[in-house]
Amino acid sequence: MRCLYREKKYYCGDYLEIEVYPVFAKQRGRVKKYRETTEAQKRLNKRNAERRLVRLIHTNFSEADIRFDLTYEPAKNPESFEEALRHLQNFFRRLKRYRIKHELPELKYIASTERGSKKGRFHHHLIIQGDININELAKIWGKGYTSALPLQFTDTGVSGLGVYMAKEDGKTKRWSSSKNLKQPKVVESTGRLSHKQVAEIFQYGIDGRHDIDKNYKGFMTKEVKALLNDVNGYIYAFLMLKKLKPDKRRLRL
Repeated sequence: MRCLYREKKYYCGDYLEIEVYPVFAKQRGRVKKYRETTEAQKRLNKRNAERRLVRLIHTNFSEADIRFDLTYEPAKNPESFEEALRHLQNFFRRLKRYRIKHELPELKYIASTERGSKKGRFHHHLIIQGDININELAKIWGKGYTSALPLQFTDTGVSGLGVYMAKEDGKTKRWSSSKNLKQPKVVESTGRLSHKQVAEIFQYGIDGRHDIDKNYKGFMTKEVKALLNDVNGYIYAFLMLKKLKPDKRRLRL
């Protein structure tokens, strides 16, 4: 069976995520299909959900924005998950009115709600624009305590925060977002990377990033994860690259 490697590239602000995986040309006759086990499929679904949220954050937010956490005074703690979500939506309505009154841009947010396992306290984790005073945000919340931190982007962005916010509680989807968020630009190509190049990604990983960077001009490789599939014998890889900043010294010349 003829195999080519496909690149699926996600352009997310200053970051570029790349998935590399084999695709097989159709052949006559029956071709044996391999199905992932239930546990393997669950892990894959979980990872895909986490990456979708991370890409959404990278595409829409920057270091000028903040992580804003909302908690409750004990007497105001909701009795159910549904009530907690109503509180959150009411907070967003008040915040939208505030932004309109003060002629601020339309609200953008990503939000995640969870309930503590020990005391059953609800709390909300938000990523929102950083163009509003945090004391004003606390007043608009009005149900308890708040904390605010600037978004801190590392070489792999805010992947840790995104993975945390994407956690699910049973079958309940815990995170939501405003409808005005931009989606990452997705570009697919098949056959551009040779089998040899993909094998080198698997063999050398991040140590071979100089050769990887040649394929993605304007970006520098920051993370490489690659594995050899025991079932079909082909390589699957995940790459995270960060956009190179222009050399200001050269711009002044």
